[in-house]
Amino acid sequence: MIYIVPKPTDTPDDNSTGAVMQELERADARYALLDLGTIDPLNSGLENELVWACGIRQDGHQFETLSVLALDNRVINTPESIVACASKVMTSALLLRKGVRTPRTAYLCSEEQARDFLLRHGKVVYKPLYGYDGNGIRLVTKPDDLGPGPWYLQEYIPNDRDFRVFVLGGEAVGAITRVSEGLMHNIHQGGTGMPVPIDDEMRAIAEDSAAAIGIDYCGVDLLRDREGYTVLEVNGTPNWHCMAAPIPNLLAAYLIERERNMRA
Repeated sequence: MIYIVPKPTDTPDDNSTGAVMQELERADARYALLDLGTIDPLNSGLENELVWACGIRQDGHQFETLSVLALDNRVINTPESIVACASKVMTSALLLRKGVRTPRTAYLCSEEQARDFLLRHGKVVYKPLYGYDGNGIRLVTKPDDLGPGPWYLQEYIPNDRDFRVFVLGGEAVGAITRVSEGLMHNIHQGGTGMPVPIDDEMRAIAEDSAAAIGIDYCGVDLLRDREGYTVLEVNGTPNWHCMAAPIPNLLAAYLIERERNMRA
C-alpha cells in the first residue's frame, strides 16, 4: 500500500497529486489518502509502509506529524529534505557545502552588512526565506529599498529566462525553460514554459543539487551566466508544468518500485 499526503495547493485545474494517482490506478497499485490533520502520529497504526508526501503545509503540525511517521515508515520526500528545500538558507548552505555552483548569497540580520552586500554587487535579489511560486521576490538597487530584515540576498544575474530540471531518484528526467519580461519567470508569475533538452552540464549540476539535499525527487531551478549554470533553488514539492517528460508516470513507477523493494 502507498499512502499519499495530497499537495495542499492542488486545485481542480492543477492537481499534481491526482495526476500521479491516475498513473497508480493504471498500474493497479494500491494506495490510500492520508490526512495529516486527522491522525495522531503517536498512534497511527502505520509501520513499514511507504508514505508519499506530495506536499505539506508550512506549519509545525504537518512537519512534526510527518517526521514521527518517518521513524517507522519510508517517507518520500523525507520531512528533512522538504524543510531543507523550503528554507532558502538551508538550501544554499547544503549546496555550498557540496561545492554546487550557486549565486553569491548572504543571510544577514545586520542592516549595515546588508547595505554593504548590496553596494558590493550593485543589484541584489531579495527573497522571502520561506517563499514559494516567486511570491515576494524583488530586485533591490538602493539601500533604502532593502526593507525590514533579516535579509536573504543573492547577487543579481542578468537573464531573460531560467530553467527547471526535474530530478527523480538521482537522475535528471525532464527540463523546461521559463521565459518572461520581468524579474521572475515562474509560471505562477506569468512566465511561459517550454520543454528543452537536458544537456550534460545541466544534468550534472541538477543531479549534484539533488544529492546535496539528499532528496528523492525535486525541481532544480537554474540560471545561465558567462560561466555556465548556477542553482537558484531546489524545490522539494515541485510542479512539472510544461514538461515533455511524463513526470506523473515516472513518479508513480518510482513509488511502486520503492514500495516493492520494501517487501522484498
